Amino acid sequence: MLTTLLIPVRLIINFTFAAVTTGLIALLVIIVGIPKLLLPFPPVQRVISTLANGVFRVWGYAMSLLFRLTQPVRWHIEGDSQLHRDRWYMIIINHLSWVDIPLVMHLACRNMPMPRFFLKQELIWLPLIGLGCWTLDMPFMKRYSREFLAKHPHLKGKDIETTQKSCQKFRHIPTTVINFCEGTRFTPEKHQHKNSPYQHLLPPKAGGTAFTLQTMGEQFDAILDITIVYPPSKNSVVWDLLTGQLRDIYVNVETLPMQQDLIGDYFQDAAFKERFQTWLNGRWERKDKLIGETLTAIANRSK
Repeated sequence: MLTTLLIPVRLIINFTFAAVTTGLIALLVIIVGIPKLLLPFPPVQRVISTLANGVFRVWGYAMSLLFRLTQPVRWHIEGDSQLHRDRWYMIIINHLSWVDIPLVMHLACRNMPMPRFFLKQELIWLPLIGLGCWTLDMPFMKRYSREFLAKHPHLKGKDIETTQKSCQKFRHIPTTVINFCEGTRFTPEKHQHKNSPYQHLLPPKAGGTAFTLQTMGEQFDAILDITIVYPPSKNSVVWDLLTGQLRDIYVNVETLPMQQDLIGDYFQDAAFKERFQTWLNGRWERKDKLIGETLTAIANRSK
């Protein structure tokens, strides 16, 4: 009964902390980044980006604190951990919840360069957050349906153009580029609609990942294949986190060395496209198996 009574209190504390810290950090990032508009000189902008990146890391520590503010979340992290802040990484990761973002921040804030997310275009209008992400050179992607592109063919490839411009900016400061390869959060409805060949994942979209590697592959020190598993719950992961009911998080990190054969022209070279899709689908098969094994182990422990 006492735990039930505490849930509203935990919700208020966690939500307020997340909202206030996010708003304040976004405001600080914007203030630091104002000179980018006034002084459009590459050396000056690189210095400003470095300062804004330092402020962004503070938000990473705040999100890390969120996981233990009102309840001790147990982290089960397996795999490689010998990472460095002064290098470049690309992460391929499954997408389950909005909690994935503070989770990545928790992983990154100590021993990785700060991450850059590919965001939906609509998020740029979020108060403070949208402008803060723009200051940090987060790429905003505008997705079009096949039907829309058929009527407006001149817009085809705009997302690739956005990716290219963003990746060019990432060359000047150590960065972790995040690719949620499924393109959207996993739900049973989406899983059924896409007729996914995987039990716990949506099919990965290879184009954006391949193009990022084509643009920055020579600069990346490694690819980090990260797999996230949350224990089954009748609630959403966001609700469980904010109400102090998220007790365990399972993360597997595999560091893959950069291979030259992963760099190529995905959109013009048919042989490379097929080879890259085979590689990414193979990673997803491994990830799907790992998720299944983790969920089975969780179920056995709860018996």
